[in-house]
Amino acid sequence: MVAKAFPETDLSALRDEVADFFASSPSAQEIVDFRLSESSEHFISALLDANRTRGLMPDEQIVLDEYTRIERLVQAIKVRAFAA
Repeated sequence: MVAKAFPETDLSALRDEVADFFASSPSAQEIVDFRLSESSEHFISALLDANRTRGLMPDEQIVLDEYTRIERLVQAIKVRAFAA
C-alpha cells in the first residue's frame, strides 16, 4: 500500500500520461519536446522534496523507484528520437 501523501493513483495517472502520449504516434520532434503535465510534475516534485526533507516511507520509495524507471525509459526514447 502506498502512503497517503503519494497514492498509487497518481503514479497510475503518470503511467497513463506517458502511455497515451506514445500511443498517439508522436513525431520525433514531439518525442524530444515531451514533458509531463503540470500535475505530474507537481506530484514528482513533492515526492522528491519529501525524499530530501524527511526521507521516504518504504511505499513512497517504491513509487519513486518506479517513476525513475519510467523517466529513464522516456529519456532513452528521447535520445533515439533526437538521433533520428
